[in-house]
Amino acid sequence: MADSSTVMSECLWRQHPSGDCRQTLSHELPVPVVGRVLHVVNGEHYAGAERVQDLLSSALPWFGYEAGIVCLKPGRFPEARKNRHAPLLECPMRGRLDLRPAGTLVRLIRRQGYDLLHAHTPRSLMVAAAASLLARVPLVYHVHSPATADTTSRLRNWVNAFLERLSLAPAAHLIAVSESLRNRYRKLGFSPDRITVVSNGVPCGASLRPRKRAAGDPVVFGMTALFRPRKGLENLLRSIARLRAEGRPLRLRAIGQFETSEYEQKAKRLAVGLGVGEVIDWTGFSSNVEEELSQIDCFVLPSLFGEGLPMVILEAMACGRPVIATDVEGTPEAIRHGLTGLLARPNDPASLADMMKQVIDGSIDVQAMVRRAADDQRRRFSVCSMARGVAEVYDRVLGRTGRSHRRDQHDLPCLLPASARPSGVGGTLLPLDPIMPIPPVRR
Repeated sequence: MADSSTVMSECLWRQHPSGDCRQTLSHELPVPVVGRVLHVVNGEHYAGAERVQDLLSSALPWFGYEAGIVCLKPGRFPEARKNRHAPLLECPMRGRLDLRPAGTLVRLIRRQGYDLLHAHTPRSLMVAAAASLLARVPLVYHVHSPATADTTSRLRNWVNAFLERLSLAPAAHLIAVSESLRNRYRKLGFSPDRITVVSNGVPCGASLRPRKRAAGDPVVFGMTALFRPRKGLENLLRSIARLRAEGRPLRLRAIGQFETSEYEQKAKRLAVGLGVGEVIDWTGFSSNVEEELSQIDCFVLPSLFGEGLPMVILEAMACGRPVIATDVEGTPEAIRHGLTGLLARPNDPASLADMMKQVIDGSIDVQAMVRRAADDQRRRFSVCSMARGVAEVYDRVLGRTGRSHRRDQHDLPCLLPASARPSGVGGTLLPLDPIMPIPPVRR
């Protein structure tokens, strides 16, 4: 395997033949570049946190910040990301405590003039904290979910939280995706002045039309997730078994990859044991969320704990699909029960089945709920509002306060879903080939 410096050189060459990553697409943007930020991520999956990273790399340049990405555990993210214009370096850690990639980050920061590091997980925080101290650039940490409640293993949660706490010492600022997460970290002793809530955001666009169903056709529920025990899939399977026993017609599209093959086998054995295997479509991973949502009638997320502010819920709201979720962590900050969605008690299949029953039986005004949810998403959870909030944190950390960030979602047409883009607008930040020579940026 090539060493990290070789991988870095290859990455930079592939991005720009000149070898200068500072030659970017920023000359096409309506704002001058005021800073360069290096995002440090795990990269083994392409789930909620990874979609935040991908969207930020596309949207931040519209607020004056260029973004580069380093993957410490390369997997699905490098191949699934939508924004191909942000330079990406694969710098694998050889073990959970391997700090050698910090040296590569320091060289990258110095050669390419990055002003700030932005870490997104306890693992990436550990490496970024070391690089921040060595390179003497400030560090921002993005809290997507609580490290103390990330898995069903108490020992693993304790180790993650311990390493996170140690690595947070040099962090200039924390970004929490929900008020509940901010409150958690305040209780851990972090000053309120060091924590800013920036809610997750997703592309705004025209809502999908309700799926056409003939009389007697089953209601199709959908769950999108990186399937692991804390997502509550087993409870959803038990709820489906309850509803089927009552004679209610329904199907489930389970969209996403499993964290481990062992858990996949366990979940599918449970489905067969409950007698619901024939009404479940296991679709596997898909990066086309809009297409998957078009094939369901209602979205369900039965999480047990540990949700910061689920991206999949926001995406369902944006696409006009009713949402049923559980009352955990930051989820109630997005879903107002009975108004913009339905909330069940966590780890309670009977409560979840009752919520699903309301959708099947038509006892609630689903379309009114969908309209309110879509309006909430546009006002509170857009990509534009997320990028603006992150850029304001960068301004504060770098001492660049006073800049204007007046911009709305319509200024970022490339971030709209395909169905809502104006004719001729592509799906990447700018319709240019990233390997073509590019004029220098404005500073």
